[in-house]
Amino acid sequence: MERKKFLSQSLTALGVAFVAPITKACSKTDVIGDTDETGSGSCTTTPSETEGPFPTKSPSSLVQPDITGDRTGVPLSVKIYITNRNNSCAALANAIVDIWHCDAAGNYSEYGGSGMQSTNYTSVHWLRGRQTTDSNGLVTFTSIFPGWYSGRAPHIHVHVYNSSGRSLLVTQIAFPTDICNTVYTTASPYKSRGTQDTQNSRDNVFADSLDFEMSAVTGSVSAGYTLTHTINVSA
Repeated sequence: MERKKFLSQSLTALGVAFVAPITKACSKTDVIGDTDETGSGSCTTTPSETEGPFPTKSPSSLVQPDITGDRTGVPLSVKIYITNRNNSCAALANAIVDIWHCDAAGNYSEYGGSGMQSTNYTSVHWLRGRQTTDSNGLVTFTSIFPGWYSGRAPHIHVHVYNSSGRSLLVTQIAFPTDICNTVYTTASPYKSRGTQDTQNSRDNVFADSLDFEMSAVTGSVSAGYTLTHTINVSA
């Protein structure tokens, strides 16, 4: 099965426990941003997206700012701000934030040995982690620039919970195409695979919500990159 035929993940589960995927073809959810009721449009809920077929199985065991593990690639600092739409998009402190993404070769830890991912990485947990937002609503992770796999544009998965562990939002973060092209054509170990086969505009997750999910990425291959992104939730 091609990876673009994702299994849908239930997005309404409470708590922090892993919820097994349901057997349904993965597609975009129906939520594409909920504009603030004042009509100003200045505070919009980030779209809800599928967790995909590779969510973190035990996220509470991976409380760590450095999620690199033994993976090699261009250094990436991930800075995510969480804001509360129900409070005029003010910073949301003490929110729990899980992230996960693939390695430079397009593989995920905790899974493998199947038609969806042939390489078996079921016993390792790299490129997955959990942090709690500070008073500015910020969490920071140290990672590597993710690679890509067929049928998807490069991305990072994010699951946000409130301080009690109630699920607030599952979403994804997109990358600027020009930055991806630079990394994938000039840096090791990415350049052996070349550029991604799916652009943001044709991605089944980002195509109709890219304005809400595109990150800001600065830096260089030699110095590493910093990704900054704000996610608005209803808390």
